[in-house]
Amino acid sequence: MQKFDLIVIGSGPAGEKAAVKAAYFGYKVAIIEKEELFGGAGTVTGTLPSKTLKETALYFSDKLEKGLYGIDRTFSHEASMTAFMYRKNLVKDSSSKEIFHNLSRHHVSIFYGVASFENAHSIHVQGKDRVSLFGEFIIIATGSYPYHPANIPFDNKRIHDSDTILQLTRHPSSLCIVGAGVIGCEYATIFATIGTHVYLINDKEKILPHLDEEISNTLVKEMQSSGIDILFNTSIESIDVPPSDQTPIEVHLKNNKSLEVDMFLFAAGRSGNIKQLKLEQVGVKTGKRELIIVDHQYRTNISNIFAVGDVIGFPALASTSMEQGRIVVAHIFQTQDLEHLPTYFPYGIYTIPEVSTIGLTTEEAKEKNILYATGKAYYANMPRGKIMGAKTGMLKLLFHKDTLQILGVHIIGRIATEIIHYGVILVEDKKTLHHVISQVFNCPTLHDLYKYAAYDGLIQTTSKFK
Repeated sequence: MQKFDLIVIGSGPAGEKAAVKAAYFGYKVAIIEKEELFGGAGTVTGTLPSKTLKETALYFSDKLEKGLYGIDRTFSHEASMTAFMYRKNLVKDSSSKEIFHNLSRHHVSIFYGVASFENAHSIHVQGKDRVSLFGEFIIIATGSYPYHPANIPFDNKRIHDSDTILQLTRHPSSLCIVGAGVIGCEYATIFATIGTHVYLINDKEKILPHLDEEISNTLVKEMQSSGIDILFNTSIESIDVPPSDQTPIEVHLKNNKSLEVDMFLFAAGRSGNIKQLKLEQVGVKTGKRELIIVDHQYRTNISNIFAVGDVIGFPALASTSMEQGRIVVAHIFQTQDLEHLPTYFPYGIYTIPEVSTIGLTTEEAKEKNILYATGKAYYANMPRGKIMGAKTGMLKLLFHKDTLQILGVHIIGRIATEIIHYGVILVEDKKTLHHVISQVFNCPTLHDLYKYAAYDGLIQTTSKFK
C-alpha cells in the first residue's frame, strides 16, 4: 500500500489548491479523480462553462453593441448548438488540462477512479486505477450534484438540471426555469439573450434575497425588460412530458396556472457528492442535503479527515472553495500562512447584467441599527460608460454616516465582478469616502464609479457640500 502525507479526493477548485499547496511545502500528496476531466463543477459543469456561455450569448446576440457602431449582428436560430457550445467546450478542456499540468508540476500523484473509505486512513480507488492508499490526513473535496426532487421527470433531453443543460443539442424556443437563485437567474438571462422565451419560477416574493434590495429590484427590472417572465410566490405542482418533442411540455403550477414550454430546467439547490465515499465506514457526520459537517478549521468529527468546497455547503463559491483548500492545508501542516477566510468576500453573479457585492446591505445595516447613508454613481454618466454605450448600471456605496467608513459596495452592470475588487479593499481595510476621492484612477475607466459614488455620499451627508 502506497503511503502519503495527504490524500485529496476530488480535483475541483478546493481539491486542486489543497493538493498543490501541500506539495509545494514538500509533503507527499495524492489526488483521486473519478472523471476523465479535472476541475470538478468549477471547470466541467458549473462555474467556467456557464460563464463562457454567457459571453457567447452576448456575442451572438449583439446585445451590448447593437446600434453602437452602426453595424448590427443578429443572432440566428439557424446557428447550430455546436457553434453555441464551441467556446464553452474549448474553455472547459483547456482549463482541465491546465489543472492536470499544475498537479503534475508539483509532483502530486494522480489516481483515477471512485474513492471510498476502508478506514480513517485508508482509501480504496476503484476504476482506471485499482489500489488502496494510506493517508496520514485526508481531505474530501468531492463537490456537489444537482438536487432532483421526486416530482420532476428528468430525462436529460427536454427536462434538465444545471449539469445536463450544458449538453443541449438544439436551441429551445421556450424554457421554464425553477429556482431564482444564482444558477437559475444566470441561465435565465443567458437563454433570454439568445432569443428563448424564459419563464422563471420563484417560490418567494424576491429573487436573490441576500442581495441589497435595491440591486435585486434593479436586476428584476433588467430581466423583465429582456423578456423574462418572473412568476413570484409559486412553485411546481406537476409536469406532463409528451412523447413527441414537437408537442409542448405542460408545467402545472401551485397557483392553478399552467405553462406550455419547449424545455424545462430545475435549478433549485444542490446536494453533497458523498454517496460513493462510504463515510459510514469511518463515521463521518453529515447533515441536510448530504453535506459534511465541519468545524472552523474544516475538520470533520474524525480528527484526520477534513472537508472543503461545495460538499460542506455555504458559500459554495469557486473562489472561497480554493481558499478553503489552502486554509485546511495550513491547519494540517502548520504552515502558518493562512488561518481563515476574510470577514467579507465578494459575491459575483454572472447574470446579464452582472451583479457583484461585498459587505453590508442596506437591510443588514438597518437590522444592526447602524447610522448609515449611501452614495450612488451610474454607468451612463461616466465617460467610460458613454464610450461603452451603457444605458444601465449602478455602483452603490453604503457607509457610516458619522465616520464615513465604507461598509458595503454593491454593483450591477458590465464587468461588475471585475470592478468589485477595489471595493473588497475598501471594506476590508475600513477605508472612508475621503480615501476614495483622494485616489487617482485612469480616465476614462469604470473605476470612476467609486469616486463619484463617494462624492454623491458626501453631498448628502456633509454640510460643506449642501
